[in-house]
Amino acid sequence: RSEINPNSKHLKVLDLRLSDAGTYICESGSHRVSISLHVFKLTISLDGHFLSNEVPELTLMQNSSHTLPNLNITLFNSNNNIVRPTLLENKTRQKYILKLRQLEATDSGTWMCHVHSDSPLINQNIPFDVKVLGFQNTDLERKYATVDSTVILSWHLNFRKIKWKEGFTGQLNWKQQESATTHELLDFNITARGEQHETKKSRRFQFEISKPESTIELKLPKVHFNHSGQYQCQLAYNRRYVQSNIELVVMKVTANPAGPLLRGAEMTLTCQVSSPLPSNAHLLWERVNGTNTDNKKSKQHEVKVEVNVSTAGLWNCHLTEDNDRKISLNYRVEEAPVWISYMVIGASIAGSVLVFGLACLCIISGISWQRRRQRAKRMAQARQYLLENKTCQCQQ
Repeated sequence: RSEINPNSKHLKVLDLRLSDAGTYICESGSHRVSISLHVFKLTISLDGHFLSNEVPELTLMQNSSHTLPNLNITLFNSNNNIVRPTLLENKTRQKYILKLRQLEATDSGTWMCHVHSDSPLINQNIPFDVKVLGFQNTDLERKYATVDSTVILSWHLNFRKIKWKEGFTGQLNWKQQESATTHELLDFNITARGEQHETKKSRRFQFEISKPESTIELKLPKVHFNHSGQYQCQLAYNRRYVQSNIELVVMKVTANPAGPLLRGAEMTLTCQVSSPLPSNAHLLWERVNGTNTDNKKSKQHEVKVEVNVSTAGLWNCHLTEDNDRKISLNYRVEEAPVWISYMVIGASIAGSVLVFGLACLCIISGISWQRRRQRAKRMAQARQYLLENKTCQCQQ
C-alpha cells in the first residue's frame, strides 16, 4: 500500500489505516530524518444514510506513536452552522463517540469535523457526507377545504436532491379519527434509477393520483364531509420508517329549515367543521353589508357556530387562523314569494280546520258508540232477569 517517488523520494501510503501511525525514518548516508504520523479515523453510523428524525452517532479514533492528546472536536453541518453533540465516550483519548440531534431532511450535505489540539499542534478538518431521506413538508400539516371543492394533498420527497441511489418503498394511509381504523389508499416504490410507481389499494372514495417528479400527490375532485381525517405518507428503507401527516379539515354550511325564508319566519344557519380547531382558529358568521351585531363567532375549539336569520340576505362563514382567512363558504337566504307565504298560511288554516273536524267526528262517534254499548248492556240485563224468574205476568 505504499510507493516511493524515485525523483523526490516522497513516500506515499495508500488506503491509510490506524495501524499505519508511528515514526517513519528516512536515511541517506549520514543524514537521518524522522517524521511522526498521527492518524485519525472518522466513521458515522448507518454509513451516513438516514431517515428524518433519526439520531446519528460519530466515532472518532486516533493513533500515534506518542502520547495521545486530548482533542477538542467541533462539528459544522451542511449550512456551516456549529452543531453541539453529546459526548458519550472518551475514556482513553483513543476513541470519541459523539451523539447528534435528530436529523431533518434539510440537514443533507457535507458536514465538517474540526479536530484541534495544542500539544502537539493539530488543526485537522475531516469532511463527511450525511444523507437524510425524508419529506420537504413539515411533520404535521393542516389543510382546509370546503364541501364539493377540489383539494390536492402533496408530499414532496428529497431523494433526487440528495442523489439517493438506493431503492425504497412507501404507502399512503388514511383514517378519519385518531382511534379509527387505518385504510391504505395506495402504495408506491422508487427504484434505484429514481423511477416512481404507484398502485391504488382502496376504493373507499374517489381520488386521483398525479405524478409530478419526486412527489406523491393525491387529488380529491369533489370533497365530502367524511373525507376529513389524517392522511399519512410513510417511507420505508432497510426496515426503518419515516412518515409525514396532513390533516384535512372540511367545512360545510346548512340551513334549517332549508329553502326560501317565509315572511315572519326564522331560519337557523349552521357552519360546521369536521374536527376541533386549534386554539388560534375559529369560525365566524358574517352578514354581507350588515353590522357587527349580525356577526357570530365560535368559541375556542368549537366545531360549529349557528346564527338565527329572520330577513333575506347573503351570509359568509369564514374559517380564520391567526387572523388569516383560510376558507370561506357563503349562503344566500332568499325570501319566499308572497303567494307562497299565503299558500302556507292557507294550508296551515286548512290543516287546523281539518284537524278540528276530525276531532269533532271522533268525539261524536265516541258518544254514539258509548250509547249503543249502554243500550246493549240494559237489554242483556233484562234477558238475564227474565231467565231467572221464569214467569211472565200480564195485566188484565
